[in-house]
Amino acid sequence: MRQDQYLRLQELTEKLTDAFLAEADPDKWPGAGMEVADMDQQTRGDRYWCKKNAAATLTVVMKTANLLGVTKPPSGEGNGADSEEEEEPGLDSEIARAEKEAQKMLAEIQSGAKKAAFDKKVHGK
Repeated sequence: MRQDQYLRLQELTEKLTDAFLAEADPDKWPGAGMEVADMDQQTRGDRYWCKKNAAATLTVVMKTANLLGVTKPPSGEGNGADSEEEEEPGLDSEIARAEKEAQKMLAEIQSGAKKAAFDKKVHGK
């Protein structure tokens, strides 16, 4: 995913969350404050539609948030503390790679020293 797409998806998730919060407010639904028995059929239907609409918006919010969760931010993405957290795994892998390389070099040096000691012992060189 490109960086611009990732940022747009973040913005979309925020907008959808705002829309959900507005739609899920029961004080704004038709028949707010009324007993269900006092509502006519139209009011109950409109109220039900408002609930379903809020639930549908929440579903889209969850889908976009899930998509953000399963995709990695593009390189160059990050801000504040998040960028430090993103750099740590990279530094950890670099350190691990350098340690492996150092171990290989040390093994080669030790192998050469062992060979030289063996040759000296056997051949007297």
